[in-house]
Amino acid sequence: MVSRFRELLAGERILVMPGAFDALSARLIERAGFQAYFIGGFALVGARYALPDIGLAGLGEIAAGVADVMRGSALPVMVDADNGYGDVKNVVHTVNTYERLGVSAFFMEDQVSPKRCGHMARRAVIPSEAMEAKLRAAAGGRLNPDTFIIARTDARTVLGMDEALRRGERYLKAGADGLFIESPLSVEELRLIGRSFDCPQLASMLEGGRTPILSPDELAEMGFRMAIYGISLLMRSVKVMQAALDDLKTGRMALVGSGVGFQEYQEIVGLPGWSEIENRYAGPAAGE
Repeated sequence: MVSRFRELLAGERILVMPGAFDALSARLIERAGFQAYFIGGFALVGARYALPDIGLAGLGEIAAGVADVMRGSALPVMVDADNGYGDVKNVVHTVNTYERLGVSAFFMEDQVSPKRCGHMARRAVIPSEAMEAKLRAAAGGRLNPDTFIIARTDARTVLGMDEALRRGERYLKAGADGLFIESPLSVEELRLIGRSFDCPQLASMLEGGRTPILSPDELAEMGFRMAIYGISLLMRSVKVMQAALDDLKTGRMALVGSGVGFQEYQEIVGLPGWSEIENRYAGPAAGE
């Protein structure tokens, strides 16, 4: 799957990756016909631990969640590696941990610890030289040379666009395969980023965040090769659960039958395949 990710990037269309927050959402992304998906810290720590994305969970906790999510789909997956969880040796450990899970690509950011969601306030960035050392370590320490490394900079919000672009150039020279300039504030800034680098670039469409939400085709026209819609499924799922709980609490029961059907759900989670195994090796159940 690692080489498959690079093949997808070389295709004619922009690679669109919805964000999965559990195995079921990953399964649904695959069933919907997408070719890859994304696992981000914001959605994962929110869904798994009910925590905000402010650096409260470490590599072990997040990697355990990533492993569980990946059980739901065989598609190539990109993960959010935060800031590498330490110095250069921690970065190599992080990269290898995800590689052993089967991750195809990851992005790593230049925030100080504890890191925060890229659309929150109170962020700070490390010196570019320190991030360059991390990227050299990641590129040199990866187990598979096809593992795709994306350097993310949060300098736009903290130090301005000129510094973000400068860091992008330096991070490519340090060994990054692609770039992700986080939280541009306008369509014009997205256009500037898209035309500034000759490498695969990632755009993050985070609903409710600082960056305007554009369609994949619009981003492709600007020069982006990857687009993640990292929290779209999570936010909609939370809204539906709130409505369902309110319906039950008030006793209206207006939403009964409005969800996915029982049989369809069983098919989504693979019951027919497991039933076939039972019938083949254990014989039909009593009454069948």
